[in-house]
Amino acid sequence: MTNGHNGLTYADAGVDIDAGNALVDRIKPAAKATSRPGVMGGLGGFGALFDLKAAGYTDPVLVAATDGVGTKLRIAIDTGHVDTIGIDLVAMCVNDLVCQGAEPLFFLDYFATGKLELDQATRIITGIAKGCADSGCALIGGETAEMPGMYHKGDFDLAGFAVGAMERGTELPQGVQAGDVILGLASSGVHSNGYSFVRKVVELSGLGWDAPSPFSEGSLGQALLTPTRLYVRQALAAIRAGGVHGLAHITGGGITENPPRVLPEGLACEIDLGSWQLPPVFRWLASTANMSEPELLKTFNCGIGMIVVVAEDRADDLTALLQTEGETVSRLGRIVEGQGVIYQGRLL
Repeated sequence: MTNGHNGLTYADAGVDIDAGNALVDRIKPAAKATSRPGVMGGLGGFGALFDLKAAGYTDPVLVAATDGVGTKLRIAIDTGHVDTIGIDLVAMCVNDLVCQGAEPLFFLDYFATGKLELDQATRIITGIAKGCADSGCALIGGETAEMPGMYHKGDFDLAGFAVGAMERGTELPQGVQAGDVILGLASSGVHSNGYSFVRKVVELSGLGWDAPSPFSEGSLGQALLTPTRLYVRQALAAIRAGGVHGLAHITGGGITENPPRVLPEGLACEIDLGSWQLPPVFRWLASTANMSEPELLKTFNCGIGMIVVVAEDRADDLTALLQTEGETVSRLGRIVEGQGVIYQGRLL
């Protein structure tokens, strides 16, 4: 150990502790705005506390989920449009939780970068807080890691961790049977899966991120960064109304791979591909890449971000409830005997 004044500091190695502390101070108001019953304390502790009894649970089962946003991050980094990528992060976790019948309670984020840029980081985490607030989920902690040498200049990575709860015995899927009706809730776009393919298609098209979008208003980069839709409040309202037997979040694997995850052995989803309109973004991706319909259906959500399997005698009432909650609902088909997904018709 030296007493000289020219010794190496942590900042010389590329890690700015003061910037990390400044970030915590900046995001405290955004995190505080997500507070809900059960939250104990604020940011800054070695761990985050949550009181399940204060949240209203008597015999709770905890449900946990973790996810990221994949290479959609690359577009956010390259365009500088980072304000909504945090919403994607939250959505990818909490939309999974609600499929188990759980109410998301709290969320923690992991943000890693080579050099902490305060303004950029604040915008990202403010987006995370917005996603949490819109889902009734508290942002109660997280980690910011500054790791020089691990990330190229301007690059960052995100991961999210959500914990929810349900009363014992209320887990989903439960009671799925032949004759149940399949409802589809519209997606807001590509959401957060398939972006390695999306980026390849954009490369093939010869367009830049700042080029006018061929399928919507604004630039191509902005259109492809449309945040993943949050289905939590709407799905919970439907579950509490009664008659929901299962939910499937349409993520990696698309419509072909995800709905069977809620089915008992011997049952299949019969889906009419003509029961909803294929959004323009998917039509553009398919035509530019010359994708086959089966490939499109197992790669993307194709305009359906969440599938809800409901009792036949509750289908009309639950459709009306979900529409009141702001959802665009399509009646996709029925549960039948068989295996996997059985498609009827063609995508329109």
